[in-house]
Amino acid sequence: MISLDRFLFSFVLLVFLVRLCDGGLATPARLQNKANVKIINGLDASTDLNVHCKSKDDDLGAHVLAFEQFFEFHFRPNVWGRTLYFCRFWWNSESHWFDIYIEKRDVGRCDERCWWWVRAAGPCLLNDKNGVYDLCENWKAGGSSQEGTGNDTTRIYNEIFGGQ
Repeated sequence: MISLDRFLFSFVLLVFLVRLCDGGLATPARLQNKANVKIINGLDASTDLNVHCKSKDDDLGAHVLAFEQFFEFHFRPNVWGRTLYFCRFWWNSESHWFDIYIEKRDVGRCDERCWWWVRAAGPCLLNDKNGVYDLCENWKAGGSSQEGTGNDTTRIYNEIFGGQ
């Protein structure tokens, strides 16, 4: 027979764990708000941008964006600071990929609004300080085979996309 004290302790522990998993307990400020990632086609008026974004757990599907159209998604960064979303971009005969959100890189530079203007040379992040897309990045290096780079993101990308 279970004692009342043991039952009460188990019940309180269960409630605590449920609230913790639900994000209802006090969490670091960076985890309280959802991150907003927006990808905007900045190529040219006659070029559609194809985008396919994924994380380890979520496949956000493929999207076709006309010039200045966008695709956006929201999420809460994980507790361990390892949230990663990566995307494949292709248009005409070009194909590239980029880590669109790396928590360690992006916390502090785009906490709530990670808006990317995608150009042929690479994506540029909206700078909240001046309202201009001037924080530009290069596409990830390498072609369809990323063997030997030591880059886990590259490995995950190739496992999911099959080197397409």
